[in-house]
Amino acid sequence: MSEVYAARRERLRERCTAGGSATALVTRPANVRYLAGAAPQGAVLLLGSEEDLLFCAGPLVEEAGAGRLDEALRVQTPTGSGGDPAVAAADAATAQGADSLAVEEHHLTVTRHRAMGSVAPRLRLSDLGAAVEQLRVIKDEEEISCLRIGAEIADQALGELLESILVGRTERHLALELERRLVDHGADGPAFATSVGTGPNSGRCGHRPTDRRVEEGDFLSVCLGATYRGYRCEVGRTFVIGTSPADWQIALYDLVFAAQRAGREALVPGAAYRDVDRAARQVLDSAGYAEALPSLTGHGVGLEIDEDPQLAPAAMGKLDACVPVTVEPGVHLPGRGGVRIDDTLVVRPEADGGPELLTITTKELLAL
Repeated sequence: MSEVYAARRERLRERCTAGGSATALVTRPANVRYLAGAAPQGAVLLLGSEEDLLFCAGPLVEEAGAGRLDEALRVQTPTGSGGDPAVAAADAATAQGADSLAVEEHHLTVTRHRAMGSVAPRLRLSDLGAAVEQLRVIKDEEEISCLRIGAEIADQALGELLESILVGRTERHLALELERRLVDHGADGPAFATSVGTGPNSGRCGHRPTDRRVEEGDFLSVCLGATYRGYRCEVGRTFVIGTSPADWQIALYDLVFAAQRAGREALVPGAAYRDVDRAARQVLDSAGYAEALPSLTGHGVGLEIDEDPQLAPAAMGKLDACVPVTVEPGVHLPGRGGVRIDDTLVVRPEADGGPELLTITTKELLAL
């Protein structure tokens, strides 16, 4: 993997050089991990003019799921400058003869930025912007393999829960059980806080589980994700508890399912982000649910659960192949509940079979 990380750093270096800076400082943890293989607590990565260096706040400690550091990188622990790795990196850039340094201004604090300027006053600090995040959008097959395994783990945990007795159990209890099952099946941990909503709470985006108990006739909506080797995916499904679905539940479910299918079918290389959102949104909008819709239809996933691209009405840009995204439309009716259906897919050209579905738990409306 050392060659992979070196190639990623070289691509970033080319962007920096084109922007007028020969060196760069990466401080955002997910970006450090992408370029270095691991991101120890507080670590920063210097792309230097002579060599690349990883500055750590303390001794390296191996942790499960934390990644494996590129052995080609030299690691330094700052002793001066208040022990701040970013400040030590700025000092090292100056020592290597750099006169400019591109930094992630969207991640650096003002205090840290000023400290760097104080230690290296002749070093011109420019904005690296979201250059690393842009590199991260298109995944290689190793990254997609990690997402695929994470999706299998999430599907397995969800499938096992559906085989258990649910009536009478609380949302909170079910969420905790799902997260335990994720770890039992090999996940680093949950990709985000697991959401379980029952009855009037079902279908709510980002619902935090409560002590409400599952009742007969409820909609039960679940959204969970697994982290595997740092890569995060998600799956969301909605079910009916203990009885045949009511007519209004069937109608609402079929509508959201149709919207989700339209969004999935729109995932082709070259499709505009907002067109994917529109494909799903117009199905629900035409049925009169415009006011009940979330702000976006989906988003990218990877080392973070919410990455670019954003599949939203005003999003600019077009999809590339090998970009993993979620498609997760939903409708929540206050006081009644609702439906969310959420999949993680990888954009693939039609010649390769179209979008690759990573999360395969059934989307049939089951009565549990």
